[in-house]
Amino acid sequence: MNIPTNLFMWIIAALPIATLLILMIKFQWGATEAAPVGLVIAVISGIIFYKADFQLLAAESTKGVWSSIVVLTIVWPAILLFEVVDEVKGFAVIRKGMQKLIPNELLQLLAMSWIFVSFLQGITGFGVPVAVGAPLLVGMGVSPLWAVIIPLIGHAWGNTFGTLSVAWQALAMSAGMEAGTEMYLKTALWAASFIWIWNIITGVSICWFYGRLKAVKKGLPAVLIMSLIHGGGQLVLTQVNTMLACFIPACIAFVVIFILGRTRLYKDPWKIEDSRIMNQDYSSDVKEDIPLNMKMKDAFVPYIILTGITLFVLLIPAVKGYLGKISFGLSFSETTTGYGFANGAVSSYSPISPLIHSGTFLFLASVAGLMFYKSHGWIRENGIKKVFMRSLQKTIPSGIAVIGFIIMSKIMSGTGQTMVLAYGISVVLGKGYAILAPVVGMLGSFMTSSNMASNILFGEFQLTTAKLLGLNTAAILGAQTAGGAIGNTICPGNIILGTTTANILGKEGLVLKKIMPITLSAAAIVGVILFITQVLL
Repeated sequence: MNIPTNLFMWIIAALPIATLLILMIKFQWGATEAAPVGLVIAVISGIIFYKADFQLLAAESTKGVWSSIVVLTIVWPAILLFEVVDEVKGFAVIRKGMQKLIPNELLQLLAMSWIFVSFLQGITGFGVPVAVGAPLLVGMGVSPLWAVIIPLIGHAWGNTFGTLSVAWQALAMSAGMEAGTEMYLKTALWAASFIWIWNIITGVSICWFYGRLKAVKKGLPAVLIMSLIHGGGQLVLTQVNTMLACFIPACIAFVVIFILGRTRLYKDPWKIEDSRIMNQDYSSDVKEDIPLNMKMKDAFVPYIILTGITLFVLLIPAVKGYLGKISFGLSFSETTTGYGFANGAVSSYSPISPLIHSGTFLFLASVAGLMFYKSHGWIRENGIKKVFMRSLQKTIPSGIAVIGFIIMSKIMSGTGQTMVLAYGISVVLGKGYAILAPVVGMLGSFMTSSNMASNILFGEFQLTTAKLLGLNTAAILGAQTAGGAIGNTICPGNIILGTTTANILGKEGLVLKKIMPITLSAAAIVGVILFITQVLL
């Protein structure tokens, strides 16, 4: 790479991201308004300062559009699934059922915003936990803003080894680690250890949001038990089967949370009346127009179907292999900047397998749910048409932001701006780079809206930097993907999924403002632990 790595070029590379953060956090711009501005800056910087030609920009923009389509095929069916359940007042039924099974409101919140979304992350991922979790929480009486923030935090711990470990496999591929080797297992161990810390922070944070210290004291026993299952279980299973390292603990935790709800500590009704995250105008005592003969299991039918389809397809190798044969992507020729920064030719870029795609599972679950509700007479006249119309209307605005963000990230990556950002940090800090290694992973997730993409983008870079600085490569790579998991909470794509399904599109800046302190603190804690263990000791 012949790109100058001086302070000026670093500032230019940071400009698009800094602009986004300022517009969204300081000036409270929505993602739809901020994304085009960041995109324009990235394009201008790429042409003037990074010597990118129009062929390269066109190729990277096309990659961005294609990647956006992949994301939007999850956004629309996720919203559709919400609208299906909402049409029959299913969320009110779920809330009432949860109150009976788990009388403690804090435990209800942990069950839906941490345990259930982690379960979804274990099998689906790609923003589905946020898209599904946000409206569920709104239906339980959580204010829409917090209904987005909490599942963003709640699902992220499972981002590396969830979705049957696609993000982890991407890191292994990028760093050249073969499954079962000593390096592979050590890196997995470091990653799981760092992620366990993040998992504990997640549970405590949700309690703090709900009722500060009083809620933390009440919820701490449950948090520690759940985190032992989540984080400890994942840590152990990474040494056995990385593909199931998140999924199995998430399943166990989903059962245990209901058992906890019957224990002496949590079996009685308990709530904080003035909780800042609960919608104070929302009353569970108001008589709602819901089907009298609908039970909670009926309201959950679309989600049960979603889980069943996903498990059947993804956990049976023969089924996954057969359905996965249908796959297609775009081909691209090699492009190079004036500095010699090259993007290799690709015969099938970001191939999508529609029959094993999360969007397909969501759509099938939505249609099956509609059929189930229709057969019971719970769908009103013209209800199906209204469900599809509402879901389309909510998807279109978010699509603009998703496309803008992803094209911006592709242009920054393709012109070398992303690599300059990371390289500049490592050169300046020396061995102190260990503190910011997870921040690089977090930066990658923020820019690409994907821990998997972050690992592909920075995996080899982290490996090379660790060797040059004489740092433990397994620990640095573990911090990379742990940082990527933490950064998943601030991925613009995930935030937009949440604000769209919670019906507060345009509030992305406020979500970022609330969530950034926790994200940065968690990354800093991982970085400090890495620095102490690898540099000071």
